[in-house]
Amino acid sequence: MTHATDTINITLKVWRQKGPRDRGRFETILANDIHTHMSFLEMLDVVNEQLALDGKEPIEFDNDCREGICGMCGCVVNGTAHGPEKAMTLCQLHMRKFKTGDTIVVEPFRARAFKVVKDLIVDRSPLDKIIQAGGYVSMNTGGAADANSLPVPQVTAEKAMDAAACIGCGACVAACPNASAMLFVSAKISQLALLPQGRPEAAQRAMNMVHIMDACGFGNCSNERECENVCPKEISIVNIARLNREFFKAAFTSDAV
Repeated sequence: MTHATDTINITLKVWRQKGPRDRGRFETILANDIHTHMSFLEMLDVVNEQLALDGKEPIEFDNDCREGICGMCGCVVNGTAHGPEKAMTLCQLHMRKFKTGDTIVVEPFRARAFKVVKDLIVDRSPLDKIIQAGGYVSMNTGGAADANSLPVPQVTAEKAMDAAACIGCGACVAACPNASAMLFVSAKISQLALLPQGRPEAAQRAMNMVHIMDACGFGNCSNERECENVCPKEISIVNIARLNREFFKAAFTSDAV
């Protein structure tokens, strides 16, 4: 049975924008009888159902797995990418974090490289372009048994796996005052640079990915650490230091220039 205390009434101030070339605005929407066990995205689903019944256009937002794995969801909630909870994606945020009477401001990730498609949806394809520039190995690695035959110290393997946990959601870019993608790029470079399979192309990878990052319009890192604070997978800025070392080493390698 659902008790009265299990529901809250909130006010949403949601960013509405018809397209990349349109001027956006905040729209105030009252959301009543929201169950506290709902996730944030489930709350938006309920709001959209009511908007549709009222003959209004639903709020557009990105989502897919709703399990904190895919990196599709994401927007800024009350000034924080993915919302107020640490190490959590937007789809994992639950309405029990809020109380009745709250006003919740919801807006898309803000960055020059992330163009607004519609409402809360932004174009995060620049992150894909960075991956295409070098976030892979082009060697034949063989089967699983062959890969396991390469000796990798456990500590190193764990560091590589921690970096590989990045889901490419873009929250680090949205949180950075400079809209830098350094945490994302450093995670993708680190997960390969730490392993023997990634060393043959390490120099070229670092140069290519950093050049594409700059070309896409991302800003520079100034060690604000906001990226690390909002990352749902808690990627460490230690990886940015590794990226810098890889890039500087590559800059002195003639084959990588």
